Amino acid sequence: MTTHTESSLRQLRESALEHLWVYNREPSDMAEKGEPNVFVSGKGVHVTNAEGETFIDGMSGLWLKNVGYGRTEIADAAYEQMLKLTYMPMGTTTEPTIRLAEKIAQITPGNLSRSFFTSGGSEANETAMKLTRAYFKRVGEPTRTKFISRKGSYHGATFGTLALGGSPLFPKGDYEPLMPGAFHVPQPNPYRCEFGGQTPEECAERCVNAIEDLIKFQGPDTVAAMVAEPVSSPMGAVVPGPNYWPLLRELCDRYGLLLIADEVITGFGRTGKMFACEHWGITPDIMTVAKGITSGYIPMGGAITSKPVSEAFIGSPRAAFRHVITFGGHPVAAAAALRNIQIMEDDGLVENSARMGAYLLDGLKELKEKHQMIGDVRGLGLFCGLEIVRDRNTKEYFPPESGMGDLLTRAFTENGLLLRGGDNMNVAPPLCVTSGEIDEIVSTMDRVFAQASKELGAE
Repeated sequence: MTTHTESSLRQLRESALEHLWVYNREPSDMAEKGEPNVFVSGKGVHVTNAEGETFIDGMSGLWLKNVGYGRTEIADAAYEQMLKLTYMPMGTTTEPTIRLAEKIAQITPGNLSRSFFTSGGSEANETAMKLTRAYFKRVGEPTRTKFISRKGSYHGATFGTLALGGSPLFPKGDYEPLMPGAFHVPQPNPYRCEFGGQTPEECAERCVNAIEDLIKFQGPDTVAAMVAEPVSSPMGAVVPGPNYWPLLRELCDRYGLLLIADEVITGFGRTGKMFACEHWGITPDIMTVAKGITSGYIPMGGAITSKPVSEAFIGSPRAAFRHVITFGGHPVAAAAALRNIQIMEDDGLVENSARMGAYLLDGLKELKEKHQMIGDVRGLGLFCGLEIVRDRNTKEYFPPESGMGDLLTRAFTENGLLLRGGDNMNVAPPLCVTSGEIDEIVSTMDRVFAQASKELGAE
């Protein structure tokens, strides 16, 4: 483990404040708090910083350390490939890249069978958007250019994907005007159903009906695709009613839209199945993945297409999909991904996600019974969410000036747990988590919520 003297760590932080963009952070705020926190090692669900403090990572980094930290087998696989070949001539490929595409075709649902690899999730979703528009040009429906996505979702940081997403956590005002032709429908959140649905099923049906109304209003021959996360992350692991995805699949088929499932977070075991779409027995036309494909050991993502979509780009050189990502399908990343998936299968981590996810959800529900500031608890597998409210009856959030989110985040950290507090929280530890570690997570959250309730006057 790398060790730092107080002086060397201070110099490292000063350098970061001067030269580094730390995601979603502002330098003067970090300087005032003695940050950024610098981490140097990890094992399983634990990470250790440069000061020797160890924490449970309740967020799996950014929902991606599926196999956990410290799996040297993945590093070995990457290193072995680096000794052989680290890139390929233009218009060619490599064995690990082919083997990964083959493996993904085997484990994805239905007729998903061809992968376009990228460097991450934003590129995967951008690729899916370009594939969609090119597909409709190929099949003689060039007026289909519009995309429908949902309020409270996140699909990436590029201009195209920013236009799809919509969440208070990721405000878009700085970057407008964005790509035209993106339209938003309500999130099927049973806890806050925009249409007043009294059950998850009723909320789901009304949300899908709203999509149909939008398609009709825009003109079905102008709408290309519906883009959605199976379980939406920004608003706290929103799990739709069980009828939502089957109804959505049927709706897209009826009006000729492609259905794009953004499984960047939910893919590779996060929800207790290899892919979240399997919970509802549906197959999207395009599935996007990243994060868990390598468990964050090296950047990689991909857009996986069904046979009908893929076949539109076959037949002549002119039919080819003209799109290039420089590091897409990198042989070192592919080797790491293959080893990562093998670990998941050998260690039964998808099954562990289902078991431990149910155990975690039970623990969070017990916390809800104890703490009035927890308005809702939900989740699938090891992707759980909470809504934090000032008043359970009105479902009113705490006002921004209360500083509730920062208070919770700081208290979790001080108690050895890395979680991001706020109106909508996600709890998503690595898939290798044990019941004992979940007990520790829940007990820590219990202490923090008890103290925060007193400080915020929410008892």
